[in-house]
Amino acid sequence: MDPLRNPFSPGAGNPPPELAGRDELLEQARIMLGRIKNGRSEQSLMLVGLRGVGKTVLLNRIRELAEAQSYGAVMIEATESRSLPELLIPALRQVLIKLDTMADLSNKVRLGLRVLRSFIGTLKVKVSEIELGLDIEPQKGTADSGDLEADLAELFIALGEAAQDRKTAVAIIVDEIQYLSEAEMSALIMAIHRVSQRQLPLVLVGAGLPQLVGLAGRSKSYAERLFQYPKVGPLSKADAMAALRDPVKKEGLTFAEDALEEIVSETHGYPYFLQEWGYQAWNLAGKSPIDKSVVKPASVAAIKKLDESFFRVRFDRLTPREKDYIGALAGLGPGHHRSGDVADRLGIKVQSSAPLRSGLIRKGMIYSPTHGDTEFTVPLFDAFVLRTMPRWKKS
Repeated sequence: MDPLRNPFSPGAGNPPPELAGRDELLEQARIMLGRIKNGRSEQSLMLVGLRGVGKTVLLNRIRELAEAQSYGAVMIEATESRSLPELLIPALRQVLIKLDTMADLSNKVRLGLRVLRSFIGTLKVKVSEIELGLDIEPQKGTADSGDLEADLAELFIALGEAAQDRKTAVAIIVDEIQYLSEAEMSALIMAIHRVSQRQLPLVLVGAGLPQLVGLAGRSKSYAERLFQYPKVGPLSKADAMAALRDPVKKEGLTFAEDALEEIVSETHGYPYFLQEWGYQAWNLAGKSPIDKSVVKPASVAAIKKLDESFFRVRFDRLTPREKDYIGALAGLGPGHHRSGDVADRLGIKVQSSAPLRSGLIRKGMIYSPTHGDTEFTVPLFDAFVLRTMPRWKKS
């Protein structure tokens, strides 16, 4: 069928044609945003899920919900190579400058800009671009101690008070939040705690891999009371079928029921994979309805594409020893396995494998669903590893 009309959109963070199965979570976010803007107390959100479940898509949708409620919304992505202040400063500068242009001169907004200038002055970050257009004196004695935990809290309070003065609210949205260090996460949690205590209109929405729950808990013991941690998982069978059926229906075409069943089974209901399989099935189908005969070649094409991109880019970041570790883990079969069993397959003591495991967790390749267990953060990754390193297959 005509590839120009293909409704499916596989890609990192690409909005799907049908955001199926997420209505409850989005309603939760809408209520949270509304309550905080109206001066009510509400927990911030931390979306938790594996790769490919659509967390980034949801964050973008929540950003749109915030903007629909006249929030100043900024979205950043945490990385292993950049510090939290480096990521936050340009975004918060953008919010404050917008607040400054909303109406007549506001002392609270100008104070916020001065506090931001103080915050910048104490940090070892690249500020040449940040300082451009921020020709303002620092607010001495505020957010200038060099202690990230204390300074970030003072900056967030100044930002929240500026938003309150303008009768609006601010949403800080952080993707891949598990890449923050414990010190950075601690500072972020402390800042949100201080803002929440004063009922200022500022909210944090984060998303990350399952290890972020443990990271938040280790950083601050009260994090579990400060945030809601909705789990974002694979779609139910009905929602997965709708994610395939409805976009095709809008084009005036249909999926055969057995084809839908087969694709949902192949993808396990993971949204990213549904988009990839749907995309390939559409391009390979000669006519409507798209039937089961198309699914096998679509699977071959989808897996080839995933192997070359989605899986490969993660695999190529690993050292040879880390590749051996994930090979040993994959060779034990799908699901989670005891760390000791992985070490046994490697022929080393579990203590010796611990640094490898910790490094892979930091890189976002694996996580610990329960104490002592290990599992991949990327669905279907075990099969890719065994296709790439067949020597790790069980004999």
